[in-house]
Amino acid sequence: GSSNACEKTSFAFLRQELPVRLSNIMKEINLLPDRVLRTPSVQLVQSWYVQSLLDIMEFLDRDPEDQATLGHLCSIRSREVPSPGRGFAWGGSCPSPGLTPRFTDALVTIRNRHNDVVPTMAQGVIESCPQCPTSAPGIPLCQMPAPGTLPQMLSAQLLGCPFPSPPAPAASSSQQPISIVYVPSHLYHMLFELFKNAMRATVESHENSPRLPPIRVLVALGQEDLSIKMSDRGMGVPLRKIERLFSYLYSTAPTPPLGTGGAPL
Repeated sequence: GSSNACEKTSFAFLRQELPVRLSNIMKEINLLPDRVLRTPSVQLVQSWYVQSLLDIMEFLDRDPEDQATLGHLCSIRSREVPSPGRGFAWGGSCPSPGLTPRFTDALVTIRNRHNDVVPTMAQGVIESCPQCPTSAPGIPLCQMPAPGTLPQMLSAQLLGCPFPSPPAPAASSSQQPISIVYVPSHLYHMLFELFKNAMRATVESHENSPRLPPIRVLVALGQEDLSIKMSDRGMGVPLRKIERLFSYLYSTAPTPPLGTGGAPL
């Protein structure tokens, strides 16, 4: 716990805990479909986890008191891998010679190595679907529906609503479809949550009105990015609840139907 936390206890905990967590993630990756596991991107991610596991296992049987293992905190480490040891040396202070720079460097190296796990895994899923139309090798074109037809993505949610005839705001449409290079599942879940929040705010704030105001969506495609602006008349969010915005880490979107011509969701 925090009462006895120090460099030695952190070292003893992490060298036991990290191999377990890395192994569990490797086991989860191995449950992916074979066609995904055979892609170069996923194989690259697997090699990262194997190397990280080997890096940590080097310290598994080391004695925290062994100075040959610990080294000296103020020694300047590799120029490629920044470490707290280098920071202390630059600062002119050396508060604790018990911290292991080698172990710290290993943790920093593992962190840097795994920075690109999520986009690389997403690329692996894309690579496993070669029949998708592409604008670049291995990257699919995501057909962005016209702004007015975006609410159709919520049909599954409306059908699952407990009310017999759930009210829904109207939509304004310019009927101009847009094609972008993006992971379809990301776009699907983000739009689902945005529309769900906007529709709920509109219905709850105008429940006694004979007609619900429309939800307007503006989609602007730039040279480097895509901007989606959603405007509703749901009266906004009280200032006291601002910190709760975007605090959720999951999506309530139902699983979309599996198609044959698009990238897997």
